[in-house]
Amino acid sequence: MKILIAGGAGYIGSVVIPKVLDRGYQVDVVDLLWFGNQLPKEVNIKQTDIFDLHEKDLEGYDQVIFLAGLSNDPMAEFSPAKNFISNASSTAYLAYIAKRAGVKRFIYAGSCSVYGYTVNELYDETKPASSNYPYGISKLQGEQAVIQMQDENFSVIAFRQGTVSGYSPRMRLDLIVNTMFKTALATGEIIINNPSIWRPILSIQDAANAYVRAIEAAPAISGVFNIASGNYTVGEVADYVKEAVEKKLKKKVKLNIKNIQDFRNYKVSVEKAMNMLSFKPAHTVESILDDLIDNLDKFKDFDNPNYYNIQVFRKLN
Repeated sequence: MKILIAGGAGYIGSVVIPKVLDRGYQVDVVDLLWFGNQLPKEVNIKQTDIFDLHEKDLEGYDQVIFLAGLSNDPMAEFSPAKNFISNASSTAYLAYIAKRAGVKRFIYAGSCSVYGYTVNELYDETKPASSNYPYGISKLQGEQAVIQMQDENFSVIAFRQGTVSGYSPRMRLDLIVNTMFKTALATGEIIINNPSIWRPILSIQDAANAYVRAIEAAPAISGVFNIASGNYTVGEVADYVKEAVEKKLKKKVKLNIKNIQDFRNYKVSVEKAMNMLSFKPAHTVESILDDLIDNLDKFKDFDNPNYYNIQVFRKLN
């Protein structure tokens, strides 16, 4: 099988691609390489914008995976216009030319942020998506664009991902577990804006396994799927980080709780992905922290701007 991954040199792709290669698939990548390239040498990389691709460039691929676009709220709020272009328009364009080129499946990296604010209820994929922020809105627009293209010859699997955390060769320290871990070590303090809000947390290892399950799903399967390792309050995540750092790295950590109102609050059910894709999350916040501790020497320069997407994005724009 031949697979094209847009944005494959990023945080998720750098973990997904080695797993896909191990299964014998051929992988090519399209990426602007804003954050460099930590992929295996055998991966063919085309450094170009998605809008510079044409139908003929996608001929011969069996599947296309979209991991590109702007990846979080700070980037989206820094440039709402580029956010909507990157997360909505480029997704729609890539799926459109992929379908015309005869690609059989399109896999989209969406976000649970599309749910916005929910009131203590476990959300499945039938619940309303009502984000009021540029990032969540654009991810929903991208999802809706690709889902409406699905038919009997073009499978579309759209993931609504929890907040991904854990170690990647293309490291990020701007994601909830990773950020708390970094600040606990750097300052001895974790600032918690609101301990009561919920977040679905997705181990990057579980994320990679979800993409493998999607690639290998039966051809008739399409749809929107929540994927997460578990639902946690922000205060609970901070407690796990504090415990791990104090116990395993012997550094005292203070919790600084602010109780600032946050309009992003959601927890999700992954039952559909478990039943239809055989997605079985195997990780927790505790195992994510073990992963970070085991790989700490590889990203201990906490001031490296490449670990913070918004810092690189500001320089480019």
